[in-house]
Amino acid sequence: MSHKRSYIFDCSLYKAIECMLLKCGIYMVFGRSSDIVIVQHPISVCVPLNYTVNLSVRAEGTGILNYQWFKSDEEEVFGATRADLTVTAQKSQLYICRVNDQFCNCVFSEWVKVKVLDIAKPGLPVAWRGELHIAVHPAPQTVRQGQRLTLSCSAFGIPIPHYQWYRNGHPLLGKTTDTLQIQNAEADHRGTYLCSVSNVEEERWTEPADVDIEPSNQLKVTAPKPTATDKVALLIGNLNYSHHPDLMAPTMDVHELANLLQQLDFRVVSLLDLTREEMLAAIDKFILLLDRGVYALFYYAGHGYERSGRNYLVAIDAPQPYRPENCVCVQRVMRMMQEKRTALSVVLLDTCRTWYNQDCIASEIRPLVPMGNTVYGYATCEDSEAYEVQDGGKSTGIFTKYLNKHILQPEKVTHVLEQVSEDLGRDPLVTGKQAVEIKHTLKEPRSLTDPVRTTGHTGELRLRDACWRQANELPRQKLLVFPCGVEVEVRFSALFSNVMVAFGTVKTTGPRAQDCTVTLRSTPAMEDIFSSPGRSGEMDSLLLNNLVAENPDCSLRLCGLQKLQGSLVIQVDLHYTQTGRKLRLQESKQLDIGKPLVASCDLYRGQQALVAQRQEGAPVQSMGHVSHRKQPPRQTLGQPGRPFTRKAECAAKVPTARSNEPEENDESEPQDFTL
Repeated sequence: MSHKRSYIFDCSLYKAIECMLLKCGIYMVFGRSSDIVIVQHPISVCVPLNYTVNLSVRAEGTGILNYQWFKSDEEEVFGATRADLTVTAQKSQLYICRVNDQFCNCVFSEWVKVKVLDIAKPGLPVAWRGELHIAVHPAPQTVRQGQRLTLSCSAFGIPIPHYQWYRNGHPLLGKTTDTLQIQNAEADHRGTYLCSVSNVEEERWTEPADVDIEPSNQLKVTAPKPTATDKVALLIGNLNYSHHPDLMAPTMDVHELANLLQQLDFRVVSLLDLTREEMLAAIDKFILLLDRGVYALFYYAGHGYERSGRNYLVAIDAPQPYRPENCVCVQRVMRMMQEKRTALSVVLLDTCRTWYNQDCIASEIRPLVPMGNTVYGYATCEDSEAYEVQDGGKSTGIFTKYLNKHILQPEKVTHVLEQVSEDLGRDPLVTGKQAVEIKHTLKEPRSLTDPVRTTGHTGELRLRDACWRQANELPRQKLLVFPCGVEVEVRFSALFSNVMVAFGTVKTTGPRAQDCTVTLRSTPAMEDIFSSPGRSGEMDSLLLNNLVAENPDCSLRLCGLQKLQGSLVIQVDLHYTQTGRKLRLQESKQLDIGKPLVASCDLYRGQQALVAQRQEGAPVQSMGHVSHRKQPPRQTLGQPGRPFTRKAECAAKVPTARSNEPEENDESEPQDFTL
């Protein structure tokens, strides 16, 4: 029996006519057409080579329905006599299904296309199930005036993707295929192009492609200026240690750097005094904000050390002596940033790099294929210490002092760090003691001042925006009316993402109250990490910059918000003298402000997961019993108003032979990737 397309049904000659008309693209239905209704047509798809595709048709009719699938070359698909057709995609092909019954009624489904893209490295997830995936993004280019401009985009998807091209944020009429061609490029065609890829399930956007049109007599090709799809920064400063000397500088360093990065359009999360588990949880949240094309910056100020070419950040609860399992490995953080295919990954460390405990087994880091555009800025070189200075009432790490001086400059990030290095090298306070070290794989002239291209917000961008806003959302101001008629306004200001200040202001006193005073307290009580005499001056200066327009009557610092596991309640106590009776009375009101700032991210859940992992015997070494008795604070040296160096003390060094210059990721054995 021939497998060519059959034109004769067993009881009807006119069905042959219908099949012949089908060849010509003419659709007709004979017999009682209402007896067969296709309620679900097959859908077109775009898949990689050798992908298994399922096409389905659903029909309703009287009696038993028969199915036969056909291909676009007028050939029956052998054995395809069911409502579902499974094919292995070898080439692009059209398919259609005929449905008939015993009453000689016949209908055909819509034509559908199985489009096959044979792309060498499609980048599809291992468990791809048809979600939209852009495999080829349009490339930035410079085209001579009068020449052809061609931009291409290829995407997989079930259902098949639809395309719409944009220039400078405006849709291009009729440009709805995967390839955009302009035969004779003119100056008006210069701009930023991107393509919207969508189906009924979702929508995705390509990376922007900058197109420059140069005059026909111009020979030089100018590369487009790099851009970022977003900018995200995580800043951590540890200063109040349980088992190590306290530091002074991280408070002002993190605060000032955060303000400068915000001027460069970075989404900044700044945190002070984190335990190891809190640091890991914050880093996990930071990584979730990264994606292809994003500029990522990680900054740390606090105690640290180096071992076997890796840098370790010391958490505030880390016991003595230093051990990797009680600290955070910087190279692991960079590896996580690289896995997100960021356009620029910057790590800035204002910490010591003293070699310590070199004979211990190094923590394993799986090597990563070189991605490029990674930058390490170290405050000091190998086996050396970093210093902080004090000028009057202000403490700062000397590396961060010069970093903040140059970071707003519109220059390549490595050039900025070189200027920091030169300024620090000329500082007599640290001559011969501290020298900046820069390591990078920068392959493009990327700068922290590069613009953010907001055209074509993707779902990922909207998600990042929501996550960032969650970690930086302040409670709204509230006006409380007491029974005595006094009105008190409570407002809030953020010093860091985990440090907030509540202000209380008496707005009106009313006829029954005079000599009003107001105080604030919280439930649960939040420790004020800046209450010590050595820190109060710097915090007062920060408060002055964050005060509301009117001078408040009282304020309450709320620190360590990442530890909150429930709502934070502010109790407002009003003390007043009753008019006429001279009685001193008190009234109180409570204000539930939920989980403000980073508390809403529930970082403690990450801590609980790590604790559970240890209890279940997972390969995470226990920290053992940790005492929270603090060491006596270090004495401040020097004369008021005169800078001096104060070493950020590291643990005692173990005498070892100096090795060759370490690489960031120098292990070759594949290991489980756990921080």
